[in-house]
This record gives sequence, structure tokens and C-alpha cells, in this order.
Amino acid sequence: MAVENRGPYQWRARIRRKGLPSQTKTFETKYEAEAWERMILSEMDRGVFVSRTSAESTTLLECLERYLKEIVPGKKGYKQDESRIRVLKGLPIAHYYMASIRGSDIASVRDEMLRDGKSPSTVVKYLAVISHLFNIARKEWGMESLANPVELIRKPIVKNSRDRRLEESFDGKESEEEKLLRGCRRQGNPWLEPLVTLAIETAMRKGEMLDLTWNNIDLKDRVVFLPDTKNGESREVPLSPRAIKVLKSLPKSISGKVFGTTSYATRKAFIKVCVKAKDAEGEPAPIEGLTFHDLRHEATSRLAEIYPAQDLAKITGHKDLKMILRYYHPRGKDLAKKLK
Repeated sequence: MAVENRGPYQWRARIRRKGLPSQTKTFETKYEAEAWERMILSEMDRGVFVSRTSAESTTLLECLERYLKEIVPGKKGYKQDESRIRVLKGLPIAHYYMASIRGSDIASVRDEMLRDGKSPSTVVKYLAVISHLFNIARKEWGMESLANPVELIRKPIVKNSRDRRLEESFDGKESEEEKLLRGCRRQGNPWLEPLVTLAIETAMRKGEMLDLTWNNIDLKDRVVFLPDTKNGESREVPLSPRAIKVLKSLPKSISGKVFGTTSYATRKAFIKVCVKAKDAEGEPAPIEGLTFHDLRHEATSRLAEIYPAQDLAKITGHKDLKMILRYYHPRGKDLAKKLK
């Protein structure tokens, strides 16, 4: 054990004990060096000592780069995480040593993101990346002494439950589904109308449909097999006669993919259709507040009229039946019709 003065504001504490790695740390004052020495010796005596060397000499930036290289490629949402990590690497906190990051530092990142206009759900996703990184560093990268600062702070309240459904026809006006599909036919992406129709009929996610291959479609038994879904499990989705008709109308490519377009192209085309939608007379009639994912809500609500909850969960891929309630939005008048 030794505390040495190595110059102005440089006091180095060094501890060596048989069977344990040597510990060295520099402080601005002798008091801080001696306090640290007493703490480490006490932990060694009680058998609870965990080396802090790695956590105290590695920055968050270095960990983010390692996380990007080793962990992100194996995640389903790797593209989104790559983008989030690029943002995190540009923050001042990225230059902090891992052991020095506290809950207050993470709370400052949270508050700054919210002030910059990021939605609560987006901020929660950034916090999830940081939290997972700290857990990996503690469990796999030799930083056992680390506490996870994200666990100490309040997460933004996320209110992302949606109940948007396609409006039915009334008072002689056409339904939103008719207007939407007509708009799909008139725009330039030939894959959009089949995708929209299939989404309404099956409740499949956009990414699941874009990943479809003909090898996983059985038109005879009217079922689609999804080998790799968001929740990590495979599932089978029944096909309605309308869905079968759509699939039979599609050309088959050498690649084996069912749809020859991308998520980005689909999103841009869908937004364009909603903005430039027209009514049956050709007058501008934008479809407001509708996202492609809302079609999954629409499909789930329709399928709920056919299947019991446990079967519906198997079709939509929800492990928790409570999640079905987020997607199932029956119309009041339809519920009233069931009363005798």
C-alpha cells in the first residue's frame, strides 16, 4: 500500500495484495487518495472487491464503438440502433469514463433530447441502447463494478396507443379503404396496392410482408409461414380468399421474394397516396392521420370478429393477450349489433 505525491495535484494510490490484481489510481488530493485506498482495502477484506480498472479507464465512446461492432449486428433492429449510436457518440457524455457516469448524467441526456423535440418513445429507445450497453459491459466486458445508471432515472411516459381505423362509407360517401386503394393504383409503386390489401387482410407487419418468399406461402392450404418475426418466434398466418387473389396476381421473380420494393419506398408512396387522395368525383380528399401500421390495427379488429383472443394472438404474433387490446378497436355500433 502506498500513497505517493507525484507533483502538483497528483497523488497516486497503489494497492498490491496477493491473489488480486494490483490497483492504482491518481487523485488531486492526498485525502481522496487515502479514502479510496481505505475503501478498496475494506472490500478486499470482506471478499467483495471487484476491480474498477477497466470501467475507470474506458469511455462510453469506446464502449459504443465496441457495442456497434459486436452486439448490434445480431439485433433485429440493427439499422435503427446504428443510427441511435451515431447520435450518442456525438454527445458530450460519450467522453465520460464508464465508472463516472451517474443517473444525473443520463437524466440530462433524456431532458436534452426531449427539449430537442424527440418524442418520448424515441427517447426511451435511446435509453434502452444505453441500458443494454451497460449490462453487456458489466456481464461480458470485465466491468463487474458498474451499476446501470439508466435504472436509476424516470423514463418518459410513452402514450403510443392508437385507435385509428379506416372509416366506413356513410351518407353515400365511399369508405376510406376504397379511396386508399384507388390512390394506390394511381401512384407509381406497383407493389403498394397489394401490400396495403394484404396488410388489411392478414394483420402482418410491413417488414414481415417485405421479407416474404414464395417458398413460405402455401396457396393450397391458404397459409403463410413466417420463420422470423419481431418477437423471435415463427408463426403461421391464414389467408383469406381476397389475400389469395392478391398473391396469385403477383409476378414471381428469380430472387424468390414476393415483393420487389423496400420499406422506405413503401413508406414514401403510402404517405404520398394519403396526402394526394381524391374522392370518387376526383376532388381532393386527403386521408388524415393514417399510417401504414394502422392497417395492422384495422386487420386485427376485423379478425377479432372471427377468432377468439387466443387464436388471434397466434395470428398476429402477440405473446401477451394484453397487447391484443392495443390493436383491437371494435366500433361501438358493431358491438351493439351483438346485443339481442
